Amino acid sequence: MEKYLSRNQLQLQLDFVKEEQRKPAKRVNIVSLKLVKESSLLYKERSVRSPEDGATLLKEFLGEKDREYFVVIALDTKNQPVSINVCHIGSLNASIVHPREVMKSAILSNAASIIVGHNHPSGKVEPSREDIEVTKRLVEAGKIIGIDLLDHIIVGDKTYISLKEKGYI
Repeated sequence: MEKYLSRNQLQLQLDFVKEEQRKPAKRVNIVSLKLVKESSLLYKERSVRSPEDGATLLKEFLGEKDREYFVVIALDTKNQPVSINVCHIGSLNASIVHPREVMKSAILSNAASIIVGHNHPSGKVEPSREDIEVTKRLVEAGKIIGIDLLDHIIVGDKTYISLKEKGYI
């Protein structure tokens, strides 16, 4: 059964069809994601069994950086590091970290769990309110996608602090 349309309704339909015909097609990119190996680090301990092991690995990787580096260590099911990713480089005393950026490299590395860490160029390792908040957000994000956050380690002048040992995880 055909509907009766007024002249105005018919004109509106024709205008809509003409407008749709004028829009160019949308080009959609076809992509693939992969990690690119930049270098490697020899880790003689083979697996991370304690916050001290994690801090040693972080210190070895970070060295004497003059800015805050937020790092993600992806671990396999035996807690062996499979990759280290610099997630964010901050300023002298701040770093903005988002869970999606942290979990991106963990997912691409097929990580069972992760340890995150960053340096405090000031040398003082006391966690800031932001450090504690980002840790809580990462724990929640990890629960959702099935990648456990084992620890958040802050390294400073010849010392470190584990947020797991402090009870924040």
